[in-house]
Amino acid sequence: MCATKTTTLEINLTADLQKWRVFLAIAELGSLTRAALFLDSNQSLLSRQLNALERECKSRLFTRTGRGVEMSDMGKRIFPQVKALLEDAEKLEHDIRSEIHEPAGRVTVGMLPSIGSTIVGRLFITLRERYPNIQLKILEGSSGQVDEWLANARVDIAILYRYGAAAMPQDQSLATVESYLIGHKGDRLTAAPEIAFKELQGLPFILPSAPNGLRTALDAMARQEHIALNPVIEADSLPLQKSLVSSEHLYTVLPLHAVWTEINAGSVQASRIVSPSLQRSVAMVFTKTKGPAKAVSAVAQQIQQIVDEMARNGMWRLGPMV
Repeated sequence: MCATKTTTLEINLTADLQKWRVFLAIAELGSLTRAALFLDSNQSLLSRQLNALERECKSRLFTRTGRGVEMSDMGKRIFPQVKALLEDAEKLEHDIRSEIHEPAGRVTVGMLPSIGSTIVGRLFITLRERYPNIQLKILEGSSGQVDEWLANARVDIAILYRYGAAAMPQDQSLATVESYLIGHKGDRLTAAPEIAFKELQGLPFILPSAPNGLRTALDAMARQEHIALNPVIEADSLPLQKSLVSSEHLYTVLPLHAVWTEINAGSVQASRIVSPSLQRSVAMVFTKTKGPAKAVSAVAQQIQQIVDEMARNGMWRLGPMV
């Protein structure tokens, strides 16, 4: 990009980058007239600013045509960098201002569908009432996808399951959930409050395909207990798993909160797996390089409160795995 002079940092970063805003507006709109209307300026002023910028760059950034302007080779080359620069500057300015005032800005949360269906509605309502300047963005995916989003800093907060030794030092444990055998209404096996793991031998299962944290844990425990699981169909879709359990009399393994609504509606039954039990931790993990810190902290605090409330309702329990 063109050489620039060192300036004193001010809060209003985008004002210091006004010349590049002019460049971006002209490039995207293809006309000085339209760019002047967009920037609430006038065409002659924009023309002078553009000429000054081209002198600074020692190169033409646009080619004038009868229909407006088109970017030159130089303009096309620097356009992506200028656009990214302005987006980063606007975000930084917004983040700085949000630290001074109420929490504000976009917070991206990545989570598994079974957790998202339980938390997101409550989280949205709470944030809308308490922190209206926070914009919530939710990404749902498999455990592998959520871990990848964390590694790539695509999310500010991740909510996911950890199994046993899979817990990481940076994890904040929110709750511990038990695993339940889920069956159809009237099913004999899931009518009892508990079922021994060995009773899962040979049952017609619908289970997520590997790689998947639950599937890996189930397969490992089956080998340990010297039994064979029988997944007659593999499906990563949580709604599909619950639907086929109810309609086709298959079985699956899920935490209680994932079928809370269906159990209350009477469409499925759940029996806690014991001897041995299959526990998982609900963990919250932060990405250090993203998001307005004050807003991220506010969202994390609300998630913790929602988890505590759900524990009181019996969906899961607080504290570490045993």
